[in-house]
Amino acid sequence: MPLVLKKPIPAEVVRQGRSDVSERVAAILDDIRVGGDTAVRKYSEQFDTWSPESFRLSPARIDELIDTLPVQVVEDIEFVQQQVRTFARHQRDSLTDFEIETLPGVHLGQKHIPIDRVGAYVPGGRYPLTASAHMTIVTAKVAGVPSVAACTPPIRGQIPAATVAAMHLAGADEIYLLGGVQAIGALARGTETIDRVDLLAGPGNAYVAEAKRQLFGEVGIDLFAGPTEILVIADDAADPFIVAVDLLSQAEHGPDSPAVLITTSEVLGRKVIEHIEALLPDMPTADFAAPAWRDHGEVLVVETLDEAYALADTYASEHVEVLTREPREALEKMTNYGGLFLGEGTCVSYGDKVIGTNHVLPTRGSARYTGGLWVGKYLKTVTYSEVVDQASSAQLGEVCGRAARVELFEGHARSGDVRAAKYAGAQLPWAADAYAGAGS
Repeated sequence: MPLVLKKPIPAEVVRQGRSDVSERVAAILDDIRVGGDTAVRKYSEQFDTWSPESFRLSPARIDELIDTLPVQVVEDIEFVQQQVRTFARHQRDSLTDFEIETLPGVHLGQKHIPIDRVGAYVPGGRYPLTASAHMTIVTAKVAGVPSVAACTPPIRGQIPAATVAAMHLAGADEIYLLGGVQAIGALARGTETIDRVDLLAGPGNAYVAEAKRQLFGEVGIDLFAGPTEILVIADDAADPFIVAVDLLSQAEHGPDSPAVLITTSEVLGRKVIEHIEALLPDMPTADFAAPAWRDHGEVLVVETLDEAYALADTYASEHVEVLTREPREALEKMTNYGGLFLGEGTCVSYGDKVIGTNHVLPTRGSARYTGGLWVGKYLKTVTYSEVVDQASSAQLGEVCGRAARVELFEGHARSGDVRAAKYAGAQLPWAADAYAGAGS
C-alpha cells in the first residue's frame, strides 16, 4: 500500500450543495428542438447577455477582429497551428485505404471517408481558449472535413478576437459567437440559420459536457469529457518546485480538476506539498487552483517505479507527466493514459498549448478504453466487398447456407443457396425448379 501524504476530500462531501445539471440541460435542448433560433437567442441573452442581429460573424467582421490583434499574437497562433497540423498530417498519412483479394475474384476493401459536417465548440467564459480551436478545427480540416461550423461564447459581453482569429486561421467555414448548451443544441439539432452537424467536438464546462452526452446518438461526439486531470510520476531526481508548478498548472482549469503525485521519494513528496502551499496564495487563478488542490489533490509514496506505473494505470489519467531519470521507460510500462509527457523538458502545458499533440483527451478513467481526439475521429472507416468469380461466389454461398442455418437464419441461408445453385449447379430443395444448372 502506498504511503498517503495528502488525500482528496471524500467525493460525497465535495458533491454536497451541487445541483444536478442534467434536467436543466434536457429542458434547454428540448426548447431548442421546438423553438430553433428563438430559443437559442433567449438562452444567449439569459446566460451571456448576448443577442446580436446575427450570431454568425461575417468575413469582413472576422478580418476586422484579426486586425485588432498584435502581430505577435497572430504569428504565435499560426506557429502553434502548424505544429498541430504537422502532427495531424502524419496521423492521417498513417491511415491508408486498401483492397485485397482473399479468394479468386473476391475483393475486400477499406476506405476512410471524412465526416460531412462537424461542429467545433471552443469554450470561453472567463478566458479566451484559443488552443481548443487549433485542436478541433485544424485536425478536422487535415482529415478532409468539408464543412466545419465553429462556436465560441462572448467573454463578459466582448468578442474574443484572439479566439476568432484562431478559428478562422484553423480553417473554420462558419464562425458563430454563441456559447453553452444553446450552441451545442443549435449545432446538433439545427435551426433556421444554423445547419445541423454530424459530429460535435471540443471541451466545455459541465453543462456543455452534459449536452454532448445527451445528444450522443443524434450526432457523434469526440469524447465524454470531465474535469481536466494531471498525474505526475516522480523519483528522487525530480525537481520538487517544477513538480509543484506543473500540478498547479492543471489545477487552475477548475475546482474539480484532480492533481495527483505518485513518487518513490517521501522527501520529494513533502517538499512538493510545501511548495504548493507557498505558491497558491499569490497565484492569479487560485480561486480555481486552491479548491482543486484542497479537494482533489493527492500525494502518494510507493517503493518502486514499477509500483508507481502500476498505480498510475489504475487512475487512467488524462495527462501523465513522467519526471524520472529514465522517463521513456513509461512507454513500455504503462497502458492507461490520455497523453504521456516525458521528462523535465516537457510538460502538460506544452500539450495544452503549443507542442502539436491534441489536448482533447479522455478523462474520468476512460483512458482505459479510448484515446483522445485525433484525425481518425473525423473519419468514417468503411468497408466494401465485391465477388466477380462465380466459383468463389458458389463456395461462399455453400458455406453461408450452412453457417446461417446453424443460427436458424433461413433467409440468409437462401441468399447463399441461390448463388451456389446458379454458379455451381447446387440443389435448391426449397425452390427446385429455379435453376436447372450451373451458369443458367
